[in-house]
Amino acid sequence: MTTATARLEFRVSPQQKSEIERAAELSGESVSMFARTAAEEKADRLLREYEATTVFPAEFFDELIAAFDAPAQANPGLHNAARRLRATVTRD
Repeated sequence: MTTATARLEFRVSPQQKSEIERAAELSGESVSMFARTAAEEKADRLLREYEATTVFPAEFFDELIAAFDAPAQANPGLHNAARRLRATVTRD
């Protein structure tokens, strides 16, 4: 476990402070621990969403959609693989 030495400070309205204090009390945590945990959870969630997003140029997207819209083309290698599979796999 690492020792917490860095500090964050932020201002809230009196109503927000009251709500945070009430929520912290309901959760059985100190206000500091409640606020830190909430911030950590939101940061983790946002970072996971960001890291799970793939970003690519619009031109690539246009080419991908065009490929989906293009007529299907036979793939001899895939056809041969499917034929070999049917020849070697038996179904009961």
